[in-house]
Amino acid sequence: MSGRVTLLTAAPTAATASAAFSADEPLDARGRAWAAAGRGRVPRTDRVRHAPERAARQTCEVLGLSGDVDRALRGWDVGRWAGRRLDDLAADRPDDVAAWLTDPTATPHGGEALTVLLARVRQWLAALPAGHTLVVCDPAFVRGAVVSVLDAPPSAFWRVDVAPMTLTDLRGGSDRWTVRTTALPLRGGD
Repeated sequence: MSGRVTLLTAAPTAATASAAFSADEPLDARGRAWAAAGRGRVPRTDRVRHAPERAARQTCEVLGLSGDVDRALRGWDVGRWAGRRLDDLAADRPDDVAAWLTDPTATPHGGEALTVLLARVRQWLAALPAGHTLVVCDPAFVRGAVVSVLDAPPSAFWRVDVAPMTLTDLRGGSDRWTVRTTALPLRGGD
């Protein structure tokens, strides 16, 4: 079975601008402008799915896309850290942040371990139907997809950078995906 998935990272929010973990906030003015700049530039696909978070849903709305909510595409659950800035957490709880960054099974935030996120991404990719699917989701899911497709160790997650409103294209199917492009900007300038 042959497939293609194009992952579009949702437009930015206030959390993006402040380097904070998402707390399901809406797009900010910059996010709306970036999404609007991407209108007409989204590849044609057989289906559109998006994460349940507001940023993903609103990115679809601004782009004029009609898609289905897919709970498996949800962002990384960072529990108590939602809404907090990483720099503040590193200052307040350096041992917790260090554990989180070095142990893929650690959950000092009380949420989802990196290994659990990666397993969820792999499971989602394995169940993807044939044809071309466009996905609008947060950067963690996209990073997880790249790491999973490359069969890289969980530590590689920290080496993948995915900006808002960028496209990552995967080809293949089931257990034989390949990375075609990653972090290709959909929008024009800032």
